[in-house]
Amino acid sequence: MKYKTILPLIALGLAGAGGWHWWVNRPALATLPPPQPAAIPVDTAAVGRQDVPVYLAGLGTVQALNTVTITTRVDGQIQKIGFKQGQDVTAGDLLVQIDPRTFQAALDQAIAKKAQDVAQLANAQRDLQRFTALSQKQFASQQQLDTERAQVDQLQAAIQGDQASIDSARTQLDYTTITSPITGRAGFRLVDQGNNVHAADTGGIVVITQLHPISVVFTLPEEDLPAVMKAMSAGGVSATALASDNKTVLGQGKLTIVDNQIDQSTGTARFKAEFQNDDNALWPGEFVNVRVLQGTQQNVVTVPSVAVQRGPDGLFAYVVKPDSTVTPKPVQVSYDTGQVAVVTQGLDPGEQVVTGGQYRLQAGTLVKAKPVAKAANPDKSAQNETAKPAATLAQVTP
Repeated sequence: MKYKTILPLIALGLAGAGGWHWWVNRPALATLPPPQPAAIPVDTAAVGRQDVPVYLAGLGTVQALNTVTITTRVDGQIQKIGFKQGQDVTAGDLLVQIDPRTFQAALDQAIAKKAQDVAQLANAQRDLQRFTALSQKQFASQQQLDTERAQVDQLQAAIQGDQASIDSARTQLDYTTITSPITGRAGFRLVDQGNNVHAADTGGIVVITQLHPISVVFTLPEEDLPAVMKAMSAGGVSATALASDNKTVLGQGKLTIVDNQIDQSTGTARFKAEFQNDDNALWPGEFVNVRVLQGTQQNVVTVPSVAVQRGPDGLFAYVVKPDSTVTPKPVQVSYDTGQVAVVTQGLDPGEQVVTGGQYRLQAGTLVKAKPVAKAANPDKSAQNETAKPAATLAQVTP
């Protein structure tokens, strides 16, 4: 009973002592400054100036500059195949040899017929000379003279026909030797050696495609046509072919043709660019992304594209102030390559913008800046930019 009375009294005394201590020291605790929040680490880059090339982007299809389906122009049996499937061939190389014996015999016959008519003509001309002399002495009638003259004319016409027959037979004989009309690559062989082929066949023997140079046909929206035409009038317009990942450069070429009409169903214009394709990176039928250099914006204010954020009121970027806090600034962007954004309003060269870690920030947040990228490089040229991939090639509106 004695312990049950003492313990509550002790607890009550301790609580009173603690309350008295808090009351005495309360003013001192209230005057302590609030704890300083920890700085948030972020990546930053400096706003700068540089020349930025402006590209137009379209989807295109690779096409061989020339495609020839090799067919026969005479009937006959294939004696020899002079190429291998997938082989590069040069203009004039033997592709197929058709049995020439029938056509050689026809040529020999035409030559013999001409020789016969030439001999007859020589004899007729001698007869004409004799009848002319006799006619002058009144020993031959005018009718006989006219008959001999007509005979000579007939034989001369026959010889001209014989020569035409010879030319035709020689042409038919030449058709038995089929050579490549272009320099390119042979595809699959469609007819094997020993088969009979006919001039009426539609399948062909092999298809030759020219790969060097090669062309890419692509489309752009019709509103881009004036800019492209203006660039072409000022000089050559460069084009870059990219793989489906929009990063791997497959070739550098030049815009060569603008179609003469706009497709009304799609509102697009067709263009053709030509590439040397020395490394065979472009292949007929392949789908590629095409970048066309429209022009270069000179000495414009730029930031890394990742620095530009989209908010409820439009585009903005976090700017690091001298006291290491950040403030969001509205910006206007005229063009974004996917790596560099051209800022027309809102930022000044030299300011530090946040390029990484924005999701933890708000106005007034204390940050620990770590520069990791350069936004401006005055030495960078448009030629260097053409070798770089671009992820976003459309204009950005706030």
